[in-house]
Amino acid sequence: MRKARGIMGLLGAVAAAASAFSTLRTARGDKDKLALANAAASIAVAITGAALAVRGFRKDGKA
Repeated sequence: MRKARGIMGLLGAVAAAASAFSTLRTARGDKDKLALANAAASIAVAITGAALAVRGFRKDGKA
């Protein structure tokens, strides 16, 4: 069960990163500073989510 939850967390982080980069591209094109800040924060959230998922996998394998 923990592996499935870890995989879902990793997939969620990847989806969040894809959305954040899409938002970043749009915000840069529109020169919208608030949207740029939101995209940067979303990227940080995606990175943190991926790191948590990887840590969960490592704890599962006791590495």
